Amino acid sequence: MLLVLSDEHKEHLGFLPKVDPAVVGEFGRIAVEFLKKGSNPKIYEGAARKLNVPSETVQRGVEGLMYLLTESSKLMISEIDFQDSVLVLGFSEELNKLLLQLYLENRKEVRQILSELAPSLPHYRNLEWRFDVQLGSRALRQHVKPAICLKLHLESGGTQTARVLQTDPATLLHLIQELECALAEVKSNHCRRILRNIK
Repeated sequence: MLLVLSDEHKEHLGFLPKVDPAVVGEFGRIAVEFLKKGSNPKIYEGAARKLNVPSETVQRGVEGLMYLLTESSKLMISEIDFQDSVLVLGFSEELNKLLLQLYLENRKEVRQILSELAPSLPHYRNLEWRFDVQLGSRALRQHVKPAICLKLHLESGGTQTARVLQTDPATLLHLIQELECALAEVKSNHCRRILRNIK
């Protein structure tokens, strides 16, 4: 799978051939640090002074490199696909090899950082349900009022929680229809193509 780079991203990475390969390696280290700890404008300013360029140019170059590393690591693309993706940029052979080396050295660490940044959402564990019907009351003798009670058990990070929900049958049927439509949409060719690119 090849990475598709936007024109803006190509423009940000266009700064890399103008600097020494050792500087590109340092930019790669800064990009990984950026993922771990966030942006640090002082680093950009110091590098900009040494290179005699505006700090925005250095920042865009590092962010472009960070994007290249994160997207490549997220998709776990192969060495050949990475080289083909970078080939579009028109860099020298030496710079392409340096970028490949940066990717191969940092992809496991970048994937670990990205997995830690991902939100931990609760997931389904069990479901209990009960069907309640009120057949009448003192005010209304011939009154039928059905209700469905659901107890949803969830697990998040080893902690189990339970949510109690109550609904009427018409709302539950509507919810089921909407979920079935969503499942049918996931099975469509368009959605499968998108999911393949996300993985």
